[in-house]
Amino acid sequence: MQFSQQFVVGSAALALLGLAVFVFFRLLRSRSAGLSIRMQIFLALASIVGMFAFGLGVLVLDRIKARADLVGHEAALGEARAAAALIGIEMETSGRTLAEVAGPLGRSPRLRGRAPDGGPHLALLTRDGDIVLEMGRSAMEPGTVNATAPIEVAGEVVGHARVVKPTLLIRKTLADFAPTVLVLSLVLLVGAALCAIAIGGAIARPIEALTAFAERISTGERRAPPPAGHGREVMRLARSLDSMRRELQGRRFVETFAADLSHELKNPVAAIRASAEVLEDGALNEPEAARRFVAGILEATSRIEALLGDLLSLARLEARGVESEELIDLDEVVKESARAYEASATATELRVVFDDDGTHGVRGDPAWLGRAVTNLLDNARIHGESGPVEVRVGRSAELVFCRVTNSGRIGRAVQPRLFDRFVTTRADRGGTGLGLALIRAVADAHGGEVTCAAFGPPLVVFEFTLPAR
Repeated sequence: MQFSQQFVVGSAALALLGLAVFVFFRLLRSRSAGLSIRMQIFLALASIVGMFAFGLGVLVLDRIKARADLVGHEAALGEARAAAALIGIEMETSGRTLAEVAGPLGRSPRLRGRAPDGGPHLALLTRDGDIVLEMGRSAMEPGTVNATAPIEVAGEVVGHARVVKPTLLIRKTLADFAPTVLVLSLVLLVGAALCAIAIGGAIARPIEALTAFAERISTGERRAPPPAGHGREVMRLARSLDSMRRELQGRRFVETFAADLSHELKNPVAAIRASAEVLEDGALNEPEAARRFVAGILEATSRIEALLGDLLSLARLEARGVESEELIDLDEVVKESARAYEASATATELRVVFDDDGTHGVRGDPAWLGRAVTNLLDNARIHGESGPVEVRVGRSAELVFCRVTNSGRIGRAVQPRLFDRFVTTRADRGGTGLGLALIRAVADAHGGEVTCAAFGPPLVVFEFTLPAR
């Protein structure tokens, strides 16, 4: 039994020590990183619960001590009355005084000397309070309770008998309850920690989700959906952040659109102006030169038309999103884009592979998805090196992917800005720098993602993923 109590006390003490060390190091870390909401709630709950557990332990031990004292006093009072009655009878029948009766008691071999714990602890006092006989513990010793009863002879009080009882039982009882109180405190603190985790998580998770949402927006994920909050305050904050995002995004889009458009139109407009000036200066009289400059004007005009068409498509998709969705098979979309690619006179060899691992159904707009796949193929044709282009359609977990692979390489300087507007390394081959930006907009509008899985050499791999349906 003793070993069991020691084990409980030791385990509880180690657990409390471990909890204290954990909190201490967390507080040290908070000096540089700040105090988290979870830790603030835990400290508040731990303080309240700790004070409650301490007060409860003190109250329980005090009530146990009071009850044990009362039991000890009642026992001492009963023995004192019995001793007083026996001595009163002895004095009345023998006619001896209190001192004469006390003498033989003090010389008794069984009662002489200091009585051990559990034996009689008796004191006889005169009516004036003088001690005639004292055996065993004194009433002044700590850890004792005492009771006094009057000694009566012929109805007259001639003295008092006092019995002193040790409180070893009380101390043992308190010692037995100490482990229980310690374990109770530990249980309450653990409960406070669990409540702090639950409450702190309920408060911190929406804040962390909103922070992640803001970080995604800051990195350029313009169509990142706001987190679904719970609670009126969190939902209101999420709506406010999303409204601010849309407003800032609109302003930034207009500024970026105007700057990028003016930059991209500068070269073709300058080419048209220069050709027109040369023709005006007399080149019209030279048929060969006139045809060459007119061809330059037509080429620049075609570039402007392609640029404006891509910009209009990108603006419409980013502003309105996907207006109609239906359940479609991505295999059919890829086959249609592959047929259009192969019909091009300048197209390189194309291999299309469909993984035989189930259906490749997705939900979306077939026209926009076809445009995205076509842009991936055109990107491989325009920016790739000699060699075949491979398109693979498959399924991975809950995603359907379209992977386009071609020979080539993407420069290190371009890699971080690959999906931004007007980023191109082959403007001389018809690239507008909007193809990959449009693909990303289509992926975002359909809840998917487009990434460059390999920058080459030898292979460049683009992967377009969508949620499977």
